Amino acid sequence: MTARHDVAGDGPVGPAASRAIVDADARFVDRAGPQPLGEAAAAPVGRAPPRSPNRRAWDRFTRNRLGLWSLWLFGGLLLLSACAELLSNDRPLLARYEGELFMPIVSNPPETRFGGDFLTPTEWSDPFIVEQFAKPGNWMLRAPNHHSANSTEYFAKGAFPAAPDANHWLGTDQVGRDMVARLLYGFRVSILFAFALTAIGLVLGLAAGAVQGYFGGRLDLTMQRLIEIWTSIPELYLLIIFASIFQPSIGLLLVLLSLFGWVGLSDYTRAEFLRNRSLEFVKAARALGLSNAQIIWRHVLPNSLTPAITFLPFRMGAAILSLVALDFLGLGVPPDVPSLGDLVKQGKANLDAWWIIFPTFTVLVVAMLLLTFIGDALRDAFDTRKS
Repeated sequence: MTARHDVAGDGPVGPAASRAIVDADARFVDRAGPQPLGEAAAAPVGRAPPRSPNRRAWDRFTRNRLGLWSLWLFGGLLLLSACAELLSNDRPLLARYEGELFMPIVSNPPETRFGGDFLTPTEWSDPFIVEQFAKPGNWMLRAPNHHSANSTEYFAKGAFPAAPDANHWLGTDQVGRDMVARLLYGFRVSILFAFALTAIGLVLGLAAGAVQGYFGGRLDLTMQRLIEIWTSIPELYLLIIFASIFQPSIGLLLVLLSLFGWVGLSDYTRAEFLRNRSLEFVKAARALGLSNAQIIWRHVLPNSLTPAITFLPFRMGAAILSLVALDFLGLGVPPDVPSLGDLVKQGKANLDAWWIIFPTFTVLVVAMLLLTFIGDALRDAFDTRKS
């Protein structure tokens, strides 16, 4: 038996000393007690807890400062457009006349209620109405901009389009409507249209791509040939035909553009499903007896959404430009609906009125840039090759 040596290495340790060391170790273990398995297997102090894939994607997105600030700025523009009635309105938010309160923004009373001669809704820019509310005890709380999208300056002395002044911060268009109001309301119409068109295209594209990619085979080939035939239909000619038959409306445009807007996304989804359907977790789900619908919804679809998510901002930008182009050609929304495309058309017809084309062009460029930066940040965030 090999003799033990002391710590300093000076010489061997005898049997009595060895027994003393063993007894001391035993007493130390008894005092310390048994160590729980959780503490023994605990991660080292200072190491960050594991993060979910969505959390890691959000961290990568926030590291892209340009994309993050673009998201905040675009959200601010959405908030401003959502509150358009509170920011730009020709009717007061609240009014008090002879001790009675009114909310003209909700219900516009007739002019006779304020001493006028007509039963028509009150025109709040009428000098007589303004004079009535200037009397002691009467007042009205108005929006920062005293014009709505379709209000016309009936009492203007000059010709239209009028240059910017204290009453119209960005001037008027060729029929006397305030440019600030037209831009604010027109931007909201474009954004809501883009959201709706993108949402419909997302649902249809995911459904078509999932069916093609998951089942494959003859079904995939048949659907691919049908999609090729469908996309060969000239979309612009179809819009011209329907515009000549039906009254132009946002609903009609939404339906017609949705018939073709899902094809691009379906190709990306199909490619992801073709790749994911052969992975081990899908085979395990089949072995457990799950139906095809359960496997698609619970397992394959969540792992195939990355191209769809990164595709959304660019699809929204394309939808906004499509609406602007159709409005410019006269195939878009009705004339009473504020539209950025109509302002572009007016700017082309009135090149000397810089206050029409320049602000409209600026709004379009800023919106496209913000959506592009957000899309680039989303693409980097869901790129798993980035740490």
